[in-house]
Amino acid sequence: MDTGTFRGLITLILIVAFIGIFIWAYSKRRKPDFDEAANLPFADDDKQPPRDKHTSPKHEVDSRHDRGDKNT
Repeated sequence: MDTGTFRGLITLILIVAFIGIFIWAYSKRRKPDFDEAANLPFADDDKQPPRDKHTSPKHEVDSRHDRGDKNT
């Protein structure tokens, strides 16, 4: 098999794969899944992540007071 023929076959396979993925991504069956994924940033999180008592400081101090900033 010639190198040019091999490269042509690889190119043909990649074009067919690209067209297949394109059709899959834009099919009407996938639209509800993509709409749900698009709205994920706007979803409310009802639960707050638990804070680990061992890693958090005993008292939290506003960082502006630590630096001496007067703009409060």
